[in-house]
Amino acid sequence: MSQHAETDQEQTLVSHLVELRQRVMRMLVVVLVIFLGLFYFANDLYEYLSAPLTALLPEGTSMIATDVTSPFFAPFKLTLVLAIFAAVPFILHQVWSFIAPGLYSHEKRLAVPLLVSSIFLFYAGVAFAYFVVFPLIFGFFTSVGPESVAVMTDISSYLDFVLKLFFAFGVVFEIPIATLMLIWSGATTAESLAGKRAYVIVGCFVIGMLLTPPDIISQSLLAIPMWLLFELGILLSRFFVSKDDELDDELESAMAEEENNQN
Repeated sequence: MSQHAETDQEQTLVSHLVELRQRVMRMLVVVLVIFLGLFYFANDLYEYLSAPLTALLPEGTSMIATDVTSPFFAPFKLTLVLAIFAAVPFILHQVWSFIAPGLYSHEKRLAVPLLVSSIFLFYAGVAFAYFVVFPLIFGFFTSVGPESVAVMTDISSYLDFVLKLFFAFGVVFEIPIATLMLIWSGATTAESLAGKRAYVIVGCFVIGMLLTPPDIISQSLLAIPMWLLFELGILLSRFFVSKDDELDDELESAMAEEENNQN
């Protein structure tokens, strides 16, 4: 390799690193701006987040803070996480803008819908956890305890618990995208995954057992959507991947025809 070629490669690498740094800085700035805008409402946001539990607490009880710093740091942590969640579309857009120049046109046509769908599904998973899962599992937990024990949950422990479930359900709702990507990349086929359906269902319940509290309600509320989303991914792949294969065939034919014309 000539010295000129090596210099060009070094310049290209440096330019990519500079661009990556600029995009990371933009992500951080956007997260910071959203955080500063939400911080004034930090306590109100925590009240809204804790509503599914506080609505079920026995009369005369409330949430508590067992650490001196918890009344400040729990809402602070919640606001920071919400700022990151709210900035997800911008963050993914910056990631997409960085990698898009290296993709083929037919790859871009599939990647854009996948990007938008990923954002929507992640938010759908978080909303499902808050509006469907939380009322059920908190209703179960507050009703099975001994009558002599007052339910008074620590605010930091509650925040860690719900953020864990938010992340779990947000990631689980990405299963159709992951399934579609596996089939699109050629790592497997829709028919092969469909044949392993029984193992997938068992795996869904095992994951539900590991990621949720030890009760059958919350485990089922995670495992059943995982299975249904897996089926949705297979269904979508039968349409999108076949269309993408047609585009690949057209591209290969065009390239072969161009080579023949050159010869």
